Amino acid sequence: MIHIGPAGSGGLGNEKGLEKIHELDLNAMEIEFTYGVRMADDQAKILGERARELDIGLSVHCPYYINLASKEKVKVQASKKRVLDSSKKAHFLGAKYIVFHAGFYQDRSKKDTYDIIKKEIKDLIKTIKSNKWRVVLAPEITGKASQFGSIDKLLRLRKDTGCEICVDFAHILARDGCIDYDDVFNKLKGIPHIHAHFSGIEFTEKGEKRHIITDKKVLLPLAKKILEQGTDITIINESPDPIGDSIKTKKLLCN
Repeated sequence: MIHIGPAGSGGLGNEKGLEKIHELDLNAMEIEFTYGVRMADDQAKILGERARELDIGLSVHCPYYINLASKEKVKVQASKKRVLDSSKKAHFLGAKYIVFHAGFYQDRSKKDTYDIIKKEIKDLIKTIKSNKWRVVLAPEITGKASQFGSIDKLLRLRKDTGCEICVDFAHILARDGCIDYDDVFNKLKGIPHIHAHFSGIEFTEKGEKRHIITDKKVLLPLAKKILEQGTDITIINESPDPIGDSIKTKKLLCN
């Protein structure tokens, strides 16, 4: 099945955003905690119930300020708290995937960074399980080579820890300068449901610069591959017009 929807509510607020998404016949929404986890538990429960009534699948994006590989212990602990705070709200929302950028290399080796992040992810999963929160961690493919989060590293992390991943196709394009969909989907074989992001993106030789409106010509190769494969996927759009671009995506994939 294909789920399509925006990152956030397009400025409407979560409650009105859900109603608008349903009105437009979209069926997914990513709750944005990108600047902080500010939602009461009771509000999360009410919002989650309404999403279920409207048959809209929810996911959560954690705050941006996360670095599980920081050399400063206090920053690692603060990062883990942000992931866990997001996970708790997601549990009450009925949102499955907890999306976040896992960390930065800084001056560490790739091996050391991987080992540190793997250890912290395992510890986070242990806490999530002990709290019986029905969520899964989904570290996201990142848009710059200086950030931990290539598709290969995340797939290895998935195998080693039991986490899931968020496949940001726009970030692959920005990170690598191009994207081979045959290669990407071959690597994703065996994942029952792909949680993904896609939008237009502006990038330089250093990687991601900013998200931009999604051009239909850029979207077409991804849409073609999804339809060829019969992929079970959620596509969250992060452009400056996430609702409008989600409609654009739906027209290509579901009409």
